[in-house]
Order: sequence, then C-alpha cells, then structure tokens
Amino acid sequence: MAAHIRRRLRKGATTTAVAAAAVAALAASQAPAAPLAEGATGGDQQAAGGESGGSEDGAATGNSPYYTDLPPLVTPDRPGSSSNLPAATGSAEAGIPASVLAAYKQAERTVGTTDPACRLPWQLLAAIGKVESGQARGGQVDANGTTLSPILGPALNGQGFALIKDTDGGAYDSDAVHDRAVGPMQFIPSTWATWGQDANGDGRKDPNNIYDAALAAGRYLCAGGRNLAVAADLDRAVLSYNQSTEYLRTVRSWFAYYQRGTHEVPDGSGVLPTAPSTPTPSPTPTPSPTPGGTTGPTPSPSPSKPGGTKPSPSPSKPGDGTTSPTPTPTPPRPTPPPKPTPSPAETFGSLENAGTGPLTATAGGTFEERVSVRARNALGAPMAQLPVTFTITGTTGTLFDGGKKKVTVISKADGTATAPALKAGEKTGEFTVTATAGTTRPRTLTYEASVTARQADKIVRVGDKALVAAPGEKFADAVTVKATHKGVTAPGVAVTATMVKDSLGLIDNDKGPYFKDADGKPLRTLDLTTGADGLLQLPEIFADENPGTYKLRLTTEGGGSVVIELTVQAPEETAPEEMETPEA
Repeated sequence: MAAHIRRRLRKGATTTAVAAAAVAALAASQAPAAPLAEGATGGDQQAAGGESGGSEDGAATGNSPYYTDLPPLVTPDRPGSSSNLPAATGSAEAGIPASVLAAYKQAERTVGTTDPACRLPWQLLAAIGKVESGQARGGQVDANGTTLSPILGPALNGQGFALIKDTDGGAYDSDAVHDRAVGPMQFIPSTWATWGQDANGDGRKDPNNIYDAALAAGRYLCAGGRNLAVAADLDRAVLSYNQSTEYLRTVRSWFAYYQRGTHEVPDGSGVLPTAPSTPTPSPTPTPSPTPGGTTGPTPSPSPSKPGGTKPSPSPSKPGDGTTSPTPTPTPPRPTPPPKPTPSPAETFGSLENAGTGPLTATAGGTFEERVSVRARNALGAPMAQLPVTFTITGTTGTLFDGGKKKVTVISKADGTATAPALKAGEKTGEFTVTATAGTTRPRTLTYEASVTARQADKIVRVGDKALVAAPGEKFADAVTVKATHKGVTAPGVAVTATMVKDSLGLIDNDKGPYFKDADGKPLRTLDLTTGADGLLQLPEIFADENPGTYKLRLTTEGGGSVVIELTVQAPEETAPEEMETPEA
C-alpha cells in the first residue's frame, strides 16, 4: 500500500471529508482493530481534557507531518505474542532496528520505576516512532543511538501546517525563523526544552538520540496522571502528541500490530516509509462580484452528474430575476481561553520510599525509625511543596507524636516528606502507615509496623533472706524481684514464674512449693507483670507435704531470668534441758 503523509493543519482546519477519507483508508487496509475511547472522534482536535503537555498548540510535535502507512494484512506472529522473535521470523514490517527497540524497552523500564501507575507499554512508543520517523529512518543510528543525520520536519510556517515561530534560535532544528519537529520522535524545540531527557547517560539531552527521545516521549505520554492501560487515557495521550483523529487511528493500528509480535533487525535495515510529500498551501479564494458592489468568495462547483452539467443557481424567488441579498453574517462566538496545563516540573509523577527502615517498637515506646517518602514530578526529578498525608491503621493504639492518627506533611526541596515520630500503644500487634499524595490519581505507599511486648534484659531478686517453710505451711517471706532494660527500670514487663526442677527450667516440677488460683487450687506457673517502678511482688507461696530444696525460675520478655531457692523442711526439735541433781 502506498504511503501517504498527512498534513497537520491548525486546530479545527481538518474537514469532515478528510476525516472520512482517512477512515475509509483504514477500513480498506483491514488493519487490526483498535477501538477508540468514547469522545475520541472528530477531526484534528486538542487533546481530550486539555492535556497537551504544554507544547505549542497542545501537541508535542506541533502537529507536523507524519507517515500514514498502515500495517500489512498479515500479523507478525500468533495472537497474544509479544516476544523477541528471530530476525527471519515474521514480516519485514514487524522488524524493529536493534538500537531503536532497545531504547523503547529501556524507556518502558525507566518510567515503570518512576511512574508505575502509568503502565507505559513500549509497543506504544514503537507505534509513534513508526508513524513519526519510520523507526529513525530504519535504524540509521550510531552506537550511542544518535541518528546519523538530523531528522527534521518541514518549517512550521503556517503554509499547510501550524505557524510556530522560532523558539530555540535554531539550536535544535537549524532554523532561526520557524520551528521544525526534530529527531526520531519529532519533538518541536519548545516541547523538548521542557520534556527533554538524558537517557543514555552522555550528559546531553539530544532529541536526535533515540534513547533520549524515547524516554522523553514516554514521560510526555504519562503526564497528567494518565493510566495507559485505560483506553480513554491512551487515546488522550496519543492525541496530546498530535491533535488528529487520523493520527490516533494510525498509531492505534501500529500499536495493535506490535502487540501481536515483533522481532529485532540490525540497525539500518528497517523498512522505510515513503518520503513525505511537500505540502501545498491552501489556495486563496477568488473573489466574485455580488449585488451591491461588494465581493465575496465564489462557491466551489459541485461535480457534474453523468450526462449533463450542473445548472446555474436559481433566483431566490420564482419569476424574480434578482438574487437574494447577501445574508448578514452571524458574529462568531468568542472562543474561551484554553485551560493552562501544568508543566511536567509542576506535575506530580510518583511516590517512593526515602529509606524508611523496619518499623518496630515495644509497647509504650517510641519508634526509632520515622516513615519517609520522596515525591517526584513527571520528569522524575524531586518535587517540593507537595502535600503528603500519613495515616495509621490498626488497633495497637499507636499514634504520631502529638496524639494524631493522620498528619499531612509538605515535601521539602529534595522531594522528601517525613512523618512525625510514632508512639507505640500498649497493645501488641501489627498495624500499617499509609502515605498518600496527589489528587487526580493519588499515589500511595504502605508500610508494615509492629508493637512488641515490653522487654527486660535483666531481673533480680530484691533481698537475700533464705526462703523456708514447713510442710503444709506457707512461706512467711514474700518474694520480690526487679526488672530492668539496658540498666533502666522496666515497667509493665511480662514475667513468667515457674516451679522447676533444674536451673535452666527445662523440667517443670509437679510437687513442692506452689501458688494458688482463685479457687485455691495449686498452680506452679504464673504470668505476671512488673509495676510502674519495675518491681514485682509474687503472690503467696505454699509448701506441700514433700520436704526438700526446690527452685523458682522467673523469666522476662527480652531475655532476663533469675532462679530462686525455696526450702521445705520441718522445724528442728529442741531437746529438753537436763535437770540439775541436788547435792547430797
């Protein structure tokens, strides 16, 4: 199928006839179906929602020419395949030059890291690259991905195209009078000045480098919080690149084609589209006399019907040889000013972890780590002055310093926003902290956190008096212990008291001293808690009928332990004093 070059006219200049012709061409090609989102119909138009990315006339390319070649009838591979196929597989049109394909995939990975919610597919970049430059003229690039010679569109001088006067002093397009679209992705200089990227790490933002241009196109398509997995957002993105429904249909056709499969070919061996034709300026209407001595445009003649010619216009009234007076033109309605679109530096792009470590603290303590995020704009640079809201969800009673469960922090110059310190509640368990930023399509990050039991790494007995009781009696002296953590009093620490046979507490004892439950039944294990001063006085301890030496082991959360001896023995019997014998 012969290739054509579509002229990008000023907004509103494309006629219904042109649109119909483009649709007919698509239908005749039997290209893969690509349904358009509702509202993406009509002629050349501004991007839906006014999202133009800030370029001239709301389009990245300034509505410069593009190739209208359509995919071949035979799809490159089986449906659903999108893998790299051998160079000999599939049609020639399915082949993408190696460096160009690598640039598209690298851009997808980069944007997927900084703006994963956009879900940019590299096949969309490939479709636009095909339509804009025939994949950098079939992959005519050097080892660094720079085109062997600059790719320049025609001067946007208003002669069949938009009128865009020079914005770069000819730095990118070598034209100091009018702008031209530049590079394999055909950015006009004013758009490149905003969206240009250095993706190959050479220190330059070069629109003629396929790596730089592909990443710039990816970020541009994702602007405004778009999710390209949604058909309406994808249509808006493509229309923001060029405000033409014919352009959208052409890109959509190639997008669907590349999604079905493609393969890598050597640089310089890609299929070239037909060279663009030189646009012809629109003819100036020839004035003709009208009644009253004024002039007006001559109406365009309609095609003659077979077998005759079109009759001349009839008078307005039967039998009246005069023509109707020229109607008074209706004054045009004022066009509302376009809604300004934020620049990419002002557009929120992504939210990422700014180095927050594990979030854990003991009950009633303060978390050492603070939740911190970094906001980036649509270009991937740190974004300042962005409100970020942090919210605690859970039942541990944890709050931010100040006693709130939700706080909002404004990001700093480096894009970071750090929440206030977390104060752990008294209940142990898991909870989450969620950071949220953005309004059109909010980004969120969720952090897992936990509150653990209070700890004591040491527990000691207070006092050293021997603990002794007679069989069947209770111990007269109470047992008191003190718990500390890193040398500091440890209040509210869980302590387990167990009667054991050995110092390590590996074997529980089923006889000897015991505690009592509420019903007075023997207990040989108790769970207790230290008081506010870290002290714990154990309940009364009783002795059974078995004399001997026993052990009471106390352990704490945090590794503290102490073993205390308990002795059960009968009181010693005292012999009666010998009576003195009186002297004889």
